[in-house]
Amino acid sequence: MGEKIATRAAYGNALVELAEKYPKLVVFDADLAGATMTKGFSQAYPDRFFDMGIAEGNMVGVAAGMATCGLQPFVNTFAMFAAGRAWEQVRNSVCYPGLNVKVIGSHGGLSVGEDGATHQCIEDFALMRAIPGMTVLCPCDGNEMRLATEALLNYEGPAYMRLGRLAVETVTDAIPGYQFELGKGVTLQDGSDVTIIAVGMNVQMSLKAAELLKAEGISARVIDMHTIKPLDTELVLKAARETGAIVTTEEANVLGGLGAAVCEYLAEACPVPVVRHGVNDEFGRSGKAPLVLEAYGITAEAIAECAKKAISLKK
Repeated sequence: MGEKIATRAAYGNALVELAEKYPKLVVFDADLAGATMTKGFSQAYPDRFFDMGIAEGNMVGVAAGMATCGLQPFVNTFAMFAAGRAWEQVRNSVCYPGLNVKVIGSHGGLSVGEDGATHQCIEDFALMRAIPGMTVLCPCDGNEMRLATEALLNYEGPAYMRLGRLAVETVTDAIPGYQFELGKGVTLQDGSDVTIIAVGMNVQMSLKAAELLKAEGISARVIDMHTIKPLDTELVLKAARETGAIVTTEEANVLGGLGAAVCEYLAEACPVPVVRHGVNDEFGRSGKAPLVLEAYGITAEAIAECAKKAISLKK
């Protein structure tokens, strides 16, 4: 595995790197530039950076207005505020008119750690998936985040992207033939007994889970489903037909996110056992991130157990 870097840090670097190539890019923040890592952009391009203060709804509204003028606004705050506090403005001011605004939610999931339940946003995937026309994604590492940021700059329309607080190992740059494309998952490792479909930092956990399963003679396929909406149904269907059992894993509520998207599709297209791994419809709590993740079973070991359960449910 490669370097360890938080996806929020990789995103902040990407904004600066891509600014000259995309002169219409403008960046908004809600008094959190030091945490969302937009501070680098603010220093390099102060005339294209707007700190709106703790007024997330207003920030989204102003960004929508700038989009109507042909600019490419990226609005940034914590996932809890982007998907929660500003949800109405994202729905009505951005998605309803189909404007080219990218909503970036940093510090998503339980791995926010000490900030506790109020800031550990586990509902953002479900909230953003429910809005018509909204693209929803969550890259797993620094390499994928950089590629995703540029992909969003080349995508016309509203999108929500979740970033993480913790530094995570870079894995996608070591995958032969890896390519990033919005709406297309990536098979990181092939397997025949079960497929693990993961998003965000759970991708790295899933690769470790596959190694644990291999030691027990179980062949696990690992798919990096960085885009939750639109879901890569072609890749999901292929996995269901070829392995006959699916595990979905996400650092989010099991209701409404990646697991729900996969289940909704397969129930109609190819019913096979699907075990959803994630936060089991409960709030988080404060603590050091690794300990919180362990307390809620967001671990490679738990994913491996879910895989064995999915295999046991095969007809």
